[in-house]
Amino acid sequence: MKVALVIERADVALGGAERSILELVQALYELGLQVKLLAATGTTNSQNVYILSQAGPAKRTSLSNFSRKLREKLSQDHYDIIHSVLPFEFVDVYQPRGGSFAEAIIRNAESYETSLCRSYKRITAFANLRRTILLRAEKRICKNSNGPVIVALSKYVAEQFKKHYDASDERIVVIPNGVKMPGPIDQNYMSKLRSQLFEQLQLKETARPVFFLFVANNFRLKGLAPLLAAFQLLTERTSSAQPYLLIAGRDKSGKYRKLAARLGISRRILFLGHIKLIQNFPAIADVAVLPTFYDPCSRYILEAIATDKPVITTRFNGAADFITDGRHGKIIDNPRQVDALAEAMTHFTNTTNIQNASRAIIDDKLKEKISINRHAEQLIDLYETILKNKVKQ
Repeated sequence: MKVALVIERADVALGGAERSILELVQALYELGLQVKLLAATGTTNSQNVYILSQAGPAKRTSLSNFSRKLREKLSQDHYDIIHSVLPFEFVDVYQPRGGSFAEAIIRNAESYETSLCRSYKRITAFANLRRTILLRAEKRICKNSNGPVIVALSKYVAEQFKKHYDASDERIVVIPNGVKMPGPIDQNYMSKLRSQLFEQLQLKETARPVFFLFVANNFRLKGLAPLLAAFQLLTERTSSAQPYLLIAGRDKSGKYRKLAARLGISRRILFLGHIKLIQNFPAIADVAVLPTFYDPCSRYILEAIATDKPVITTRFNGAADFITDGRHGKIIDNPRQVDALAEAMTHFTNTTNIQNASRAIIDDKLKEKISINRHAEQLIDLYETILKNKVKQ
C-alpha cells in the first residue's frame, strides 16, 4: 500500500505534532507500507520526505498555495491513501493533530487569567486570517458527506467535531494517539543528571525528595500558573515529604519565576529550560503533571506513562482516555481547581501511592495501549476499509 502523509512543516524541533508524524511514518514503513511525507516546508535528509515549497523551514505557506502544489504533486504520483493533518477536502483521511480549530480557539482564550482577557481573546480570535481560513475549511469537511474520514486522536477530539460542526458519528473514527517507546535508559547519565538536580536544589544525598515534572512549550496554555498556586498549597500541607517541581520547556519563564517568588516557593522549583531528549526525562522524576487548559492528546503524558510514572492532568487532555483516575494517576476536571490539583499532588507525596500507580500502569499494560505501533496498526485497518469502499464505488 502506498500512502502520502501530508503535513505543513516537517521539522521535529517545532513540537510534538511534527515529531508524532515522523514517528508515524517510520512505524507505517516498518509495518510494510510505502510512505511518503509531503510537507509544505521543512528540512530533512530522509528519502521518505518531500518538501513542496522552496521557502525556509521556519516559513509558513498559505493553505491555498499548499493545496495547489499538493494537487500538482498528487497528479504526478499515485497514492492509495492520502492522509492529511490539514483540512483538505480531496484527501482520504483528515487527522487534526491539534484537535478542532474551534475548540482550540475557545480553550486558548480560557487559559488567560482575567475574564477581560478571556473575552478579548474570544472576540478577536477571527482577526487571525490564517486560523479563520483553516476553521472554515474544517467546517466544509464536516458538511461534505463525501469528505474524508475524520480521525480523532481521542474521545475528547471526537466530541469537539460533533459539538462544533455537527459531524456525524459515521464520519469520525477514534484512533488514540501513540508514542514511540523509550529505548534503554543510560543509568550513568541519569544518575549524573539526578546528582546535578540535587546540587542545584541544594539537597543532600540522603534526602528523599518527590520530583513533580511539568513539560510544555506554552506555559500559559498548559496551566503552569495554577500549578504554581497548587504547589504552594502542597508545600503548606506536607510535613514529612519534600516535594519539588521541575519545569521544562522553551517558553519564557520570567513571569513564572516572579510568581514563584511571590508565592514563596522558589527554593523548591527548578526551571530546566529546553531539553532535547525530553521523552527520556520522566525517568528521573516521580510524577508527571500537566494541568492543561487544552491538549488533544498530550505526548508528554503518554511518554511519562511509557516510563511507568503516575500522571496528573485534566479532562481537557485527550490523554486522559488512557488513565483510570485514582489508579494510574489523577484527573482534574478543570485546571483552575487549584485545591483539587494540590490534593492530587499531595496524594503522590506518599511514595507508596507512587509505587502502586506505577505497578498498575505495568499490570494494565498501558505501554501497549499508548504505542505508536498500535496507532499505526489501527490506521492501516482504516486504510484497508477505505480502499475496499473505493473498489465498491
